[in-house]
Amino acid sequence: MVESLRPKGIEDRAVLQAMGKVKRHLFVDEALQPQAYSDNALPIGYGQTISKPSRVAGMTVALQVGPGMRVLEIGTGSGYQAAVLAEMGARVFTVERIKPLYLSALERMVRLRYFQVKVKLSDGTMGWPEKGPFDRILVTAGGPDIPAPLLNQLDESGIMIIPVGRKKREQGLTRIRKQEGKWYRQNLGRASFVDLVGSHGWKTEQPKTG
Repeated sequence: MVESLRPKGIEDRAVLQAMGKVKRHLFVDEALQPQAYSDNALPIGYGQTISKPSRVAGMTVALQVGPGMRVLEIGTGSGYQAAVLAEMGARVFTVERIKPLYLSALERMVRLRYFQVKVKLSDGTMGWPEKGPFDRILVTAGGPDIPAPLLNQLDESGIMIIPVGRKKREQGLTRIRKQEGKWYRQNLGRASFVDLVGSHGWKTEQPKTG
């Protein structure tokens, strides 16, 4: 799987090493495990998916994660992205709003000994203020705007990656940089993700295709 990412432009050694260490088949149902290392999104239940490896890799590269960084992830899902971030040496705080996914991800993090990953059941658009500020924020769902609570929890010189778009499932993958109290925005290309549901997002969601 890792070697298949290089032709897609993923050359960051730390990201490739981290993805090589995470056993992706352990993050999907047994029936889907033969497909775990293909570059496809796979269903994990409740209208959610585990994003395809090239998408995970691309977002992780754009996030520019370093060892020891505090990373907030919105949308835990199966926990795969959180595990990749943990393998890069990050301290991960991940928020999931769907209780069965939260419970299974929590069990999986403990079983796979990712003790540096903390999982919370909550409205992800509110972030995790008591654990902030964060060096990096990664949002794996698309909303109409960037939630103000997440901006407020981004530390100075921090980076946030978030899909943003006024139409559901039609977003621009956006990188936000904070410097001297100001936010600088960069579009990284088109993306399609499940709706970011919550107080600062959509009220309904569509199936994830990212």
